[in-house]
Parts: sequence; C-alpha cells; structure tokens
Amino acid sequence: MILTTNGWVRRLLLTCLLFTSIPAYAATEAELQKRIQQLQAELQAANTELKAVQAQNKTLTESNAKLSKADAPIQIGNLKIGGAIRANYTVGDYPASGGGGASRAWEEDGNFNLDTFRVNLDYSNGPYSAKLEYRWYNGYNFLHTGWVGYTFEDDSQLQVGVNRVPFGPGAYGVSQSWLFDQHYYLGLSDDMDLGVKYTMTSGNWTWDMAYYFSDEGQYTGATRDSARYSYDIVNESGDGYEERNQFNLRGIYSLAASEGGMSTDLGFSVQVGELESEGPQSDGDHYAASVHMINQWGNLKLASQVTRYEYDVDDDQPLGTDTLVQYGAYDFPSTAAAEGWVPAISLSYTYATDNIDWLDYVVPYMEYSSIVKDESDFNDSEMFIIGLALARNGWYIYNDLAFSNGNEFVGGDSAFGDRLGANADDEWITRYNINFGYYF
Repeated sequence: MILTTNGWVRRLLLTCLLFTSIPAYAATEAELQKRIQQLQAELQAANTELKAVQAQNKTLTESNAKLSKADAPIQIGNLKIGGAIRANYTVGDYPASGGGGASRAWEEDGNFNLDTFRVNLDYSNGPYSAKLEYRWYNGYNFLHTGWVGYTFEDDSQLQVGVNRVPFGPGAYGVSQSWLFDQHYYLGLSDDMDLGVKYTMTSGNWTWDMAYYFSDEGQYTGATRDSARYSYDIVNESGDGYEERNQFNLRGIYSLAASEGGMSTDLGFSVQVGELESEGPQSDGDHYAASVHMINQWGNLKLASQVTRYEYDVDDDQPLGTDTLVQYGAYDFPSTAAAEGWVPAISLSYTYATDNIDWLDYVVPYMEYSSIVKDESDFNDSEMFIIGLALARNGWYIYNDLAFSNGNEFVGGDSAFGDRLGANADDEWITRYNINFGYYF
C-alpha cells in the first residue's frame, strides 16, 4: 500500500506528538514544528522507496508473464497444440559402405539423420479429454495415440480409442533410455492398441482394466502390416495371425516414503488375448504375466521387472513353425521366440543442475534386460545400456551406449531380422547413439 493519505499522516503525527509531549516537560512550538518536518521527510522517503520497489515488481511480473507465454504450447480454446522434432546420430558395429554412401560404421564416423517429426493435440474441457499424436519418419508414418476420455468425480478415468496398454511398472517399463529394454520389442511396454481402458485408485492401490479389440493398425509405409509405432503380431503374408480380443489387468500398490526413506510401487500385470487366423492354420492365443517394482530413494530410482510370456501358434502358419511369431513395427517385420522369460532392471538418478545456466537436469542410467527363451536351440537375447539424458527447456537429449547379443536396433550382423528369435550369431555388438529432441 502506498502511504499518501492525509488522515494516516495526521494520525502518525498525533501519535508521535502524544509520546513526545509530556505536560511537565512540554516542548516548545519551534521544537514541535521541527519534529513534524522530520517525520514528513521520512514519510516522503519511504513513499519514494516503496514506489521504486513496486515498479520493479511490476517489471518482473510482466517479464515472467512473457516468458510463460513463450514457453507454453499453442492454445486454441480448450485445445493445446504441440509436437516434437528429433534427429539421431549413430555409430557402432555396422557394415562399412566403402565410400558408397552414408554409413553408421566406426571406421566411417557414423551417420546423422532426421529421426521423426510429430504433432500432438490435447483437448480438455471439464471431465472430457482427448489426445492425438501422429508421427512421420523417413518413408513411413503412423498414428501413435488417438483416444477420447471422461474423468469421473472420484478421479477415475475412461479412455476409448488407441491408448497405451497397461502392462508393466509404467509407460516405458523399467527403461530410461531411448532404445528401451527388451520388453518393448515383444510388445510388452509402451504398446498402443485399439480399445477401452479404465483407471481408478482405491486406497494405496492403482488399478487399470482394459479390453482391446485389436492392435493399433497398419498405416503408411513399404510393408503390408508393419508401419506402426509399437510391436504387435503382424500379418505380412496376408494369411498369418492378427491380434484380437485382448484383456489386461494391472494393480500397483504404493508405499509412501518415511522421512529420508524409500518409497515403493509394487505391482503385477496380466494380459490374455486371441490370435485370429487369416490362413490355413488354426486360431491361437497368447498371455503374459509380470511382477514389477519401483524403489525410489530421493532422486535415485531402481526399477525391476520379470515377465513370462507365451504365444500358442500353429506350425501351419506362414513361418512354418510353432516356435516363432512374427512381430512388426517401424515399417520392419521381424520374428521372436514364441515362449520365454524377460527379466529387466534399471538404475537411474535425476540430478538438478542449478549451478549450470544452460542445463536444467541430467539423468544418468544403467539398464539390463534379456529374453530367456524356452526353445533349447535358440540363443538368449540380451541388452545392456549405459546412458545419460540431458534436459534444457524443450530440449531432451539421450546419449546411449548399448551392448547386445540380440536386438534388431544394435549393430548389423547377419542374423538381422531374427535376433529375438533363434539369434543364430549370438555375438555381442555395440551401438553408440545420440538422439536430439526438441519438444514444443
């Protein structure tokens, strides 16, 4: 409040006069006049200082408002428009081009190219919400997410459309890396399917229940059925299997941390579904069950998961065996073992870099995952990643050093296309990857 009212000044002067005037020792009129002038001068100085502070605060407020507006996504009514553009640098154990073109080989210094461009639409109006994400890559594009939702008074939510399947400890399983862990390549983390999902909390429990009619579908690319974001059973030949009628249940029990202690999210996931035959083979089915846990000590996070999965398929399928299933994503079909175990673990630490102006925080991490296959003739598929993520405003940069003896995205050995299946070479190979992403 600016101190300028004559009434307030008059009260102040009278109060001062009361305490400085004692009948036995009354001040002279000249002394009183001098005291009043001193008080008026002090009051004027205080008002001047207060106005300067208010002016400074106004400038800071306007500046912060401009920054907030600049950093916010595009807003049109209840609709937010955002997106991302990402580029990728890769170098590792890949075949050299011999000067014939771009190469990711060590001896040719790797390759830099555009990774993806995506658009995000988020709508919110009271209890109603919707989300859409579409992505473009080099030579193919697809829908990532597309659902409408309703949030009830108890904060439970219903989503209808292409949404993330509730399986595992979180959206990306145990992983912090750009390459994910082996669960992703079996369609068991960050998997998008077409269906209905309901999420609710009850005490310390968070429950997800879902029904999916089918996978997210095929979009634009060179393959018949693999131009999609997440890994699914695909029907590249036209007479293979297609996913149908899948049910999911996930429960996560949260234990809050005591002061200076550890918080824990302990959970389980179950998934069962049908495989509809489009050819001479009989229909099949599949299931997966998982236990998972996230332990958090301050900024340190330990995530662990063990999963059992099985696909019951006919050896009359196009692959000619019941020990393999055909997966597909990113416009590329591959095969994987029909039955196995998937252990995975990661350790990460989030460190806020308050003393570095150009960096908000860093996340160093280590991850290990494996596909331990039932088929005795198949070699297991392992992957170990050491990485560091850097964040600044809209920038998020992954640095991954990956070692694997069975992952389609690490290295270029001759078993390409079957590394999650028989994995014939069983050779440890390396990839170093930097992904530069700007999110707006």
